[in-house]
Amino acid sequence: MHFDEAPAFPRGFRCASRNCGLKADGKDLALFASDADAIAAAVFTRNRFPGAPVILGRETMKGGVLRAIVANSKVSNVATGAEGLDNARRMAAAAAMELGTSADHVLVSSTGVIGRRLPIEKIESGLLGMSSDLQADPLVGAAGIMTTDTHPKALSARVGDATITWVAKGSGMIEPNMATMLAYVFTDAEIDRTALDRMLREAVHASFNMLSVDSDTSTSDTCAILANGHAGRVDDRAFFDTLVAGCVRMTEILARDGEGAEHLIRARVRGAASDDEARRIAKSLVNSPLVKTMVHGADPNVGRLLMAVGKCFDCTIAPESTDASINGYPVVAGGARVAFDDAIVRDTLRRDIVDLEVSLGVGSASATAFGCDLTKGYIDENAAYYSS
Repeated sequence: MHFDEAPAFPRGFRCASRNCGLKADGKDLALFASDADAIAAAVFTRNRFPGAPVILGRETMKGGVLRAIVANSKVSNVATGAEGLDNARRMAAAAAMELGTSADHVLVSSTGVIGRRLPIEKIESGLLGMSSDLQADPLVGAAGIMTTDTHPKALSARVGDATITWVAKGSGMIEPNMATMLAYVFTDAEIDRTALDRMLREAVHASFNMLSVDSDTSTSDTCAILANGHAGRVDDRAFFDTLVAGCVRMTEILARDGEGAEHLIRARVRGAASDDEARRIAKSLVNSPLVKTMVHGADPNVGRLLMAVGKCFDCTIAPESTDASINGYPVVAGGARVAFDDAIVRDTLRRDIVDLEVSLGVGSASATAFGCDLTKGYIDENAAYYSS
């Protein structure tokens, strides 16, 4: 899959970001806009304490049409009651007024600290005149939605005459049951709403839903796709394949930028009894603190791999048929540690990307999960997150 060297928006999409006073410095407000109504689909967090923007977003997406997304960082507008929902509606209305559309065509997102009142007056003031800042570089909008991210995240790729662009943020509190913290996809391809919704859900299933930085599901997770149709129809299969590839690539970028992360971990499980079991075991590997610290310390302790697989009590596991490898080097065969060059495997664990593969030998299902190592940086970042 070839991605553009520099990410660019599809025709008709632009973005802007500003500091509206939520943060002491840096961008904290982003606006993504289409010059025409776009067919849209979205998926949201399954956390039972969803933020006000998620509650409003579920209502907004019933219409299936969007002109814009407005998002702020620093304050998540979660656990804020009726006032929080009212503030989310005010945020949509302010963005709609700025763009000359209706509030029900604006998706709202907020990310940041939970339990603080959203300073809606600052956001409303910040949105005034923001339409004049709209530009074609998606990294500009990505900068406005960062929290603990170390860099803005955007990708784009071509499908026939159309473009697909991904913009996302996420660094901690990530084990989605839909997408990731905030991920937006924009395209100028013409696609009907039913197909777009199905494609998004299938792409998310193979990508963002297999991402875990710390096994914690955010209260604000949102993934949305907008298609304004300016490029006309494209081949559905080619579009879907590109959409999945971009979602997987963005998932890897998000995992690599996990709070304090120094390594991307890809855990592939093959030969599982079912798709669900393959996914559960792959997630068990990337979620295990012992596997994470094994990677961080470049310590080829293969017992930690077996532990993470074996604790999936409800899955079909036969030790005598279980094999494992680290970056292609066999370390387990038939459920037993095999002789390997400790120095070579230790050295391979120092790579930026660490591939863990487990073959269960009990079926034909497979899955890949994406995560990162666990470092002191993660603890430092989260120990004082609320106060920062």
